[in-house]
Amino acid sequence: MNTIDKRLAALGITIPSVNPPHGNYLSYVRAGSLIFVAGQGPRKDGQLVYRGVVGGDLTLEDGENAARICAVNVLSQLLHACDGDLSNIRQMVRIAGLVRCTESFEDQTRVLNAASNLICDILGNAGKHARIASGVQALPSGMAVEIEAVAEIS
Repeated sequence: MNTIDKRLAALGITIPSVNPPHGNYLSYVRAGSLIFVAGQGPRKDGQLVYRGVVGGDLTLEDGENAARICAVNVLSQLLHACDGDLSNIRQMVRIAGLVRCTESFEDQTRVLNAASNLICDILGNAGKHARIASGVQALPSGMAVEIEAVAEIS
């Protein structure tokens, strides 16, 4: 068992099968050593878990939980791109997160910190990344959070 698998086990996380795209696009694209992962929502077993507005009908904690699920789904796509071995990730380069929230909600960074922290907990130093966290009025299917990513792999 490699270090990443040990971290996943310690965190009680199982990387799920990839969520298929919900439109005419690819779940990820490889360009050289970079993998661009399409936006991942808070879905488990293909079902949207967090639907709603953070700061409205959803709490900050709900947003954080949604972001963690999105991060796991990003890692699922990367696991597929890395032929089943997350240790092939040299560096998580960037994540971009969108939080469906009320106009007065200003804690988008806290929501995305949940995803960033989880990625770093799993990947170690290779998980450190640049990031943007934005608030939006609407997201596809009414999802609360959506995260896309770029990673460098070997």
